[in-house]
Amino acid sequence: MFLKKNYLSIKKTSIKHGFFTRLKGLSKKQFKSLNCSISNGDNKKIVFKNRLIAMQKLNLEKKKLILIKQTHSSKVIRINKTNLNKNLEADGMITSLNNIVLGVLTADCAPIFIFDPKKKIIAAIHAGWKGAYKKIIYKTVYDLKKKGSNIQDLIVVIGPCISKYNYEVKKDFLKKFINQNKKNRRFFNFSKKKIFFSLNEYIKNQLKDIGVKNIEIINKDTYLKKNNFFSYRRSLKNKYYDYGRNISVIMIK
Repeated sequence: MFLKKNYLSIKKTSIKHGFFTRLKGLSKKQFKSLNCSISNGDNKKIVFKNRLIAMQKLNLEKKKLILIKQTHSSKVIRINKTNLNKNLEADGMITSLNNIVLGVLTADCAPIFIFDPKKKIIAAIHAGWKGAYKKIIYKTVYDLKKKGSNIQDLIVVIGPCISKYNYEVKKDFLKKFINQNKKNRRFFNFSKKKIFFSLNEYIKNQLKDIGVKNIEIINKDTYLKKNNFFSYRRSLKNKYYDYGRNISVIMIK
């Protein structure tokens, strides 16, 4: 159901977190089975049950889960006691509140978790190519810095996303990134007249540029069916235009 390895190299008493696959849920058809999104045509009651299943797997309370409307933006918000129950729209969240679960929904995009073990602050980011290109990673880290974090203390994990072997893009996509920075060419592979993009390496490089030292990548390709994740691109290839979303969660104890 979820990746059991403790990918954040910190004391187990500090946080709880998990990157979930699509397994062990209740949804049917193209949403089978642990779909945690209500925006894609799945039965909402079943989705809420799926979320409960995921939270219970980590012994967390469903009512503590914060999920925001993700729009592939660079917007980052701070979760505090005044906005816990509001409808929020952004692609990055930061909080220092205990027992509040930050959740990210993905289907090929990268879920990213950041933890400052000294300041006891966490961040959760939804990063597709658009958000990463718009520098949501930079904005999140600098927001943490404003709250007192030392960048070198940050621990980051980049969760499962589509890999460079299956993320085929067009020439205009390549041109867009080259125009941003000529060095971005290193995140593209060229094979048999096709162009492929490495999202997680692009993200990792941004983190390294900022000065983050402790970075881990979970090399699980969401596109590959054998890995049991929901995938936007795989769904479209199979002519499914509605598809499920994987959930990833993190919480300060």
